[in-house]
Amino acid sequence: MSRANAIAIFNAGVESVKPHYFIPRFIQSDTNSLKIGNRVFCKSHFNNLFLAAVGKASSAMALETEKILGNLITEGLVVTKYHHALPLQHCNTIEAGHPVPDHNSLIGGTAIAELFEKATANDLIILLISGGASALIADTPPGSSLEDLQQTAQLLLDSGAAIDEMNTIRKHLSRIKGGQLMTFTQATVVALVLSDVPGDDLSVIASGLTVPDPGTFQDAWNIIEKFRLSEKLPPAISNRLTAGKNKQVPDTPKPGSSAFLKVHNFLVASNKTALEAASQKAAELGYTTRILSPMLTGKAEQQAGFFVRRIAEETVNAPVCLLWGGETTVTIRGNGKGGRNQHFALAALCELQKTEWAKHRQVTILAGGTDGTDGPTDAAGALVDSRLWERPDAGFSNPEMYLYNNDAYHFFEKTGCLIKTGPTQTNVMDIVVGLID
Repeated sequence: MSRANAIAIFNAGVESVKPHYFIPRFIQSDTNSLKIGNRVFCKSHFNNLFLAAVGKASSAMALETEKILGNLITEGLVVTKYHHALPLQHCNTIEAGHPVPDHNSLIGGTAIAELFEKATANDLIILLISGGASALIADTPPGSSLEDLQQTAQLLLDSGAAIDEMNTIRKHLSRIKGGQLMTFTQATVVALVLSDVPGDDLSVIASGLTVPDPGTFQDAWNIIEKFRLSEKLPPAISNRLTAGKNKQVPDTPKPGSSAFLKVHNFLVASNKTALEAASQKAAELGYTTRILSPMLTGKAEQQAGFFVRRIAEETVNAPVCLLWGGETTVTIRGNGKGGRNQHFALAALCELQKTEWAKHRQVTILAGGTDGTDGPTDAAGALVDSRLWERPDAGFSNPEMYLYNNDAYHFFEKTGCLIKTGPTQTNVMDIVVGLID
């Protein structure tokens, strides 16, 4: 029952941030006007309405928008992850690579820029943004190649760089990110943003397509040095960042730039939204629930250890549910298969094995990605409970070895504890569920 409860609580959180819940709340249309967020637009004031959507949730966001706007849409474009596309009537769809960009990412980046260029001062663009867009739409700096961009992305992923650090560098290797997309158009732009970053910073989500960028080339170079990547970068990428650091390349547009005079940005849902819905479901199942924070960051192993110790502090003689949300990182040191949530769950299991109290309490821990994917795998995450760490079978042997080899996927595959949801058409980072029954 505890496993089923943990999964039900996780699923409730995911369901609450799906586009069919929040898009109708943010977009309404009547005979003469269009209300988006708290802005009301007179339909007769615009010649054309363009719809653009980027990210893992973009197809579902566009689908719900099509249901509301229908033939009002002049032209539409969606760029999403492979296997995430949905049938759309008014939008063309491009599927591209994630988390490392591919050739289709370049096509997507060009297509978005061209759509923005096509829109005039008398047009309206609705831009739907969700996590994953930083890889799904891409462009290469002058003198560099897609392979240079891919190698840089992989270096950052393997180093354990946080999402804000990765996106600081992405912005400074692009002509559309870091607010630069707004320099391509004179149209009025309304962006609805689904957050996949801790703190919901609009300048970080999808590398800040429609907002000023507070970061600089110097900041990007500092991150490269922090992770000791300066000697590993492709020469073309290193040269670009160095030129920017030395003021030989214009930086991204900053607060106060005229590029942002005609843009309106709205946050539509976040990890906090999902945690609150998960908490409500846990209460319905009879748990005393505590939300730790939607700001989970840091190394997955360290945070898993903290979460187990936090569970151990609970002294209530009743079922308890602890919820945590955000996004951890993993430094790659082995050659296995997994993702940050599977790594978190396996690290939690290793920690539980060391504690005497866990042998006398029924504990369940689930870590899962709300987008339905965790690293380069077909799983959203994984689950551990008392039944698992008491198992003597060969599939359970030596979890520390799997953890060290970054091979959590194969460990949980053997033990039957992978969480597989398929693409969820949303993305607000991760949810960690801890149950004490």
